[in-house]
Amino acid sequence: LPQTLVPSVVISDDESGYDLSLFCIPNRYAKDLERVFIPHGLIMDGTERLARDVMKEMGGHHIVALSLNRNSDRSIPMTVDFIRLKSYYDLSTLTGQNVLTVEDIIDTGKTMQTLLFLVKQYNPKVVKITSLLVKRTSQSVGYRPDFVGFEIPDKFVVGYALDYNEYFGDLNHVCVISETGKSKYKT
Repeated sequence: LPQTLVPSVVISDDESGYDLSLFCIPNRYAKDLERVFIPHGLIMDGTERLARDVMKEMGGHHIVALSLNRNSDRSIPMTVDFIRLKSYYDLSTLTGQNVLTVEDIIDTGKTMQTLLFLVKQYNPKVVKITSLLVKRTSQSVGYRPDFVGFEIPDKFVVGYALDYNEYFGDLNHVCVISETGKSKYKT
């Protein structure tokens, strides 16, 4: 593990989450979810801790933030680029820069390994990876980011910007999707 790895909140494999009735869930999703897995308040605390840890390690320098998804942190001077691995993206602007890649979830780690391989070809000064969620899965290649909010079991989660075919991303909580929801929103 990297020396800079900060301990994350580890959610055990037998954690079932919370009953949906304890939270405000839009009626349109009520039958499509099993449980609330990580409540909004805990997510907020986790993201604040991630920001603090990133600032502690990288905050004294300008940061180029790369995101395969969204990034809304405006508390430090940075340049934000949204990229797609499948498209041709000019990464030459990363040479000599402090690069922070922000990810919502890391499943197998294959995408992140590919991105790191591409980024490192342009000789950035520093490359750090942060992810809100890291899933423990048997398909994992063993990749661990530098900063992790929550380590979760191998469950199909949605919410808090994690969508399933453009649905559920508007939920305030990270939830486990039901088989009904998977079938209903399958493309």
